[in-house]
Amino acid sequence: MPGRGSQPEDGAALSSADNSTPHKEDLSSKIKEQKIVVDELSNLKKNRKVYRQQQNSNIFFLADRTEMLSESKNILDELKKEYQEIENSEKTKIKK
Repeated sequence: MPGRGSQPEDGAALSSADNSTPHKEDLSSKIKEQKIVVDELSNLKKNRKVYRQQQNSNIFFLADRTEMLSESKNILDELKKEYQEIENSEKTKIKK
């Protein structure tokens, strides 16, 4: 399973309203993807093996299912928080 760490985005540093929409859409798709990962990991049987893909490589390592589930949930929470911050900043820009 490819890890979803914090990877630098090209549009992450842009602050104008026009450029936040593609970033918001990208975040939305990442959130959907991460929800699926969390769902799949939570529905696995206890005796199933989970593998983690090393970044920028085709090498996979055996990983602990509960650790991967916990990490995936944390990533999902971070993505949701970032998405919420973008929405809140857009709302404050509209009010001004």
